[in-house]
Amino acid sequence: MPLHTFPKSERMVSTKDIELLFSSPESQFLGGWPLRAVYRETDHGEEPLMVLISVSKRHLRNAVDRNRAKRQMREAYRLKKQILRGPLLESGRHFHVALIWLANGPQPSDQVHFAVKRILKRIARSL
Repeated sequence: MPLHTFPKSERMVSTKDIELLFSSPESQFLGGWPLRAVYRETDHGEEPLMVLISVSKRHLRNAVDRNRAKRQMREAYRLKKQILRGPLLESGRHFHVALIWLANGPQPSDQVHFAVKRILKRIARSL
């Protein structure tokens, strides 16, 4: 599989998995302005890393801004995912990660890239 892609198989869309991620006591939270990450280890999945991208209407009222924020987060994850994906492939473990937008306005792309990189590195260190 090409290195810098974000295929549908890596996107968390199952309602059951999403509810389990947010309600499980094993889930851990990481902050990294303008994002927050919720993650947990799972014992199933075809991909070692599945990601959910979320931008709330409460934080960004305009759809244009929400779509831009989601696009920035997807792009940053796509470029930086090897930070976490590599160690997961070596260890054979599976993780679910949710990236949640916290800022109340649009943010520069370089700040979003930095936040995603920092979050992925912190998760990788906790392995």
